Amino acid sequence: MRYLIILLFPLIASSQDCDILIKNGKIIDGTGNSWYYADMAVKNGKILTIGPSLNYKATKTIDAKGLIVAPGFIDVHTHLEGDEVRDPNATNFILDGVTTCVTGNCGSSNTDIGQYLRYIDSLKLSINVASLIGHNDVRKAVMGRANRDATQEEMEKMKAIVDKAMKDGAVGLSTGLIYIPGTYTKTPEIVELAKIAASYHGLYASHMRDEGDSVTYAINEALTIGREAKIPVEISHFKLSGQQNWGRSKETVPMIEKARKEGIEVTIDQYPYTASSTSISTLIPDEILADGQDSITARLARPEIRKYVSASMLERLKKRKLKHFSYAVVAYFGPDTSFNGKSIEQINLMMGRKHKKKLETETVMDIMSKGGASAVFHGMSEEDITRIMKYPFNMFASDATIRIFGAGVPHPRGYGTNARVLAKYVREEKVISLEEAIRRMTSLPAQKFQLKDRGLLKEGMAADIVIFDEQEVQDVSTYEKPHAYSKGFHFVIVNGMLTVDQEKHIGTRAGKALYGPGSTPKRSF
Repeated sequence: MRYLIILLFPLIASSQDCDILIKNGKIIDGTGNSWYYADMAVKNGKILTIGPSLNYKATKTIDAKGLIVAPGFIDVHTHLEGDEVRDPNATNFILDGVTTCVTGNCGSSNTDIGQYLRYIDSLKLSINVASLIGHNDVRKAVMGRANRDATQEEMEKMKAIVDKAMKDGAVGLSTGLIYIPGTYTKTPEIVELAKIAASYHGLYASHMRDEGDSVTYAINEALTIGREAKIPVEISHFKLSGQQNWGRSKETVPMIEKARKEGIEVTIDQYPYTASSTSISTLIPDEILADGQDSITARLARPEIRKYVSASMLERLKKRKLKHFSYAVVAYFGPDTSFNGKSIEQINLMMGRKHKKKLETETVMDIMSKGGASAVFHGMSEEDITRIMKYPFNMFASDATIRIFGAGVPHPRGYGTNARVLAKYVREEKVISLEEAIRRMTSLPAQKFQLKDRGLLKEGMAADIVIFDEQEVQDVSTYEKPHAYSKGFHFVIVNGMLTVDQEKHIGTRAGKALYGPGSTPKRSF
């Protein structure tokens, strides 16, 4: 009998099967270690094994000769809310190698995180989704857009919302301190709410109070919140805005290095572009934006308010050392889509006004009176982008939503963030190595956001995998023609299911909701 078992064992071993077998790949496992050649077997949504010359029967075999096999990319800063149903395939993310998105950033999220994550599972996207709980929406739920401090009773209500969100699966608390009503909030309020997130081992992610002239103050505020709440800090889309601030990464990056040496668990993320994108409302003084759109429109109808707003905007332009509002380009304006893709300077002329910067401020106010617009703002330096990119505890993030192909003239980062890093900054300019770039896109964000079965190619981990050509990968999306998918990502696998086959999204929707460390009773790992 003993001999029979010995004789049968090779037969049993040779009959092993898997769902997907990846052959001849150049493995970059997400740790930052050097690449190596190996095969990989995937079964039941997990990585079954990795090794040379695997002998498995597979439903699907992929010959990855000449291609990089890496963990699926994790985009830690997205804004999916409301667009998930418009394109559940999340094609712009998938074709840029992204298999997991963290949403709820900049203080904007669903306030019922449990309900939101259940919705994600019911909708079935092509990507996995984790969510932060957004402070701005928590505050709005309790006290609207009021420009004042919260009462003790209001604080308790906000704490309760954050507490429930963390139990329901949020990965942390986010703030958007440049947006209403976050801009009206003082630091102690944020500290108290961050303490709730910290008690569930979440993190604090912040669009800081300022990314331009007062950027060092804003960084110190974020670090203070981390220190006082005893919570890990993620500073979103780390940058220097405005020509007058070019070169100040020499000042801001050392602040992060110093904080880490002091024991503050702070990391940053970045998009690899010299333009930002947000609401045109950020050109308007904060106090004008209190309460709702009706109040904003009423204020902007008053001559004395318009004079004040115009003066404020002209002062900002002067600081940027610019003569016109050419740096602000409308991405989408619902009432008149002919504005899309045009700068404020151009729109002002389209409206028949004289070529004067003061009249351009009137144009901005008119747009705001009709509900506002999203815009792309040009105003960062390539030197700062590169210096920030060299910092090792810096992740890459699109700061984008699910793009609807052909809609508006949005920022190209929604299509090409990862491809741009791999093409421009790795292959062409050699700012960082390929292995380092992959680490920043995979294991570093998985560690920071506690997505414990993601971010590495390792036996037993979730089978989120991208297979790409390091010589071919390229971002195609531009500011002028943003609606273009990245090239070079030949195969993408999400939770063990082939989603991209030979650079074509095949309609697979195997993504799921991912739950934070405080969630009960359901967890994603």
